[in-house]
Amino acid sequence: MSDRVALYLQDSHDLRDGLDYVKYAEKRGFEAVWQAESRLVRDAIVPMAAYAAVTEKLIVGSGVINNWTRNIGLLAATFLTLDDLAPNRVICGIGAWWDPLAKNVGIDRKKPLQAMRDTVVVLRKLLNMERVTFHSEFINVDGIELDVVHGRREPRNVPIFIGATGDKMMEMTGEIADGAVLNYCVPPEYNHKALELLEAGAKLSGRTLDDIDRPQLVVCSVDEDHDKAIDTSRELLTQYLAQQPHIAKASGVSMDVVAEIQSILGWPATHEQIQKAKHLVPEELILRITASGTPSEAKAKVAEYVKNGCTCPILYPVGGDVRLLIDTFATQ
Repeated sequence: MSDRVALYLQDSHDLRDGLDYVKYAEKRGFEAVWQAESRLVRDAIVPMAAYAAVTEKLIVGSGVINNWTRNIGLLAATFLTLDDLAPNRVICGIGAWWDPLAKNVGIDRKKPLQAMRDTVVVLRKLLNMERVTFHSEFINVDGIELDVVHGRREPRNVPIFIGATGDKMMEMTGEIADGAVLNYCVPPEYNHKALELLEAGAKLSGRTLDDIDRPQLVVCSVDEDHDKAIDTSRELLTQYLAQQPHIAKASGVSMDVVAEIQSILGWPATHEQIQKAKHLVPEELILRITASGTPSEAKAKVAEYVKNGCTCPILYPVGGDVRLLIDTFATQ
């Protein structure tokens, strides 16, 4: 089992409770907290700032934000601001977003590889306090720089991680990023191909796989009652398989099952719809792609992800007793 462990927070908790969770996670030896920006429910930046303000050592990462909805200047200024609040303990985790959500809000995710490459290149230059001129299909800036008059002018140490799913994005992540946020709702053996792609990309920039940090999101439902923990994860998977088809594809889930779930769930899905459809998600799938069950069962499953190349499990408590999850994986 890794001695590195992180907490993942999304929207299944009260926001103020999240402040208590991250303080407790820091106390119990967790390395980081990652805040998601998923669906149209919770912005990542506001919680990240709050977590940074109430902790002293905990790394705070975006897990992940998209590269389409913030212009490059604002994106750089946002992470400079977070670094002002928590110097040297902020990570920019960024992803290519997903359809149909992006399309539904008017974003045409064309050429996602080039758009991501441009974002990472220019963001890194700006956070290095460089003056940047850059013209491409996706970014057009003339002589811009972070306009710090009152504050630290030195380059900022904000690592950039890409939340990659597709093969080409994964390889490019190995080439240009500081790390990869490996996906959740996938079996541990999913990592084999991901690591091959990351290594191939790393070679393109004269690096090795060891130069690429590989934290991984892991859906984690811990309860002393095995069946209760399983049912909690079942509800989450019901929603995710319907609304995030790229995850379903990566998980190897039958598209017939996905289509049947989608026929029941609306957008946004209601609690009643999830309850009606959840029987379509078998326990075998839950056990294969999540760490769900008793504390010992959850720990054993997370260890499989570490054995298969994850450098730091990022545990997503989908419900129940979050402190029990933290205690289960505490390193101190």
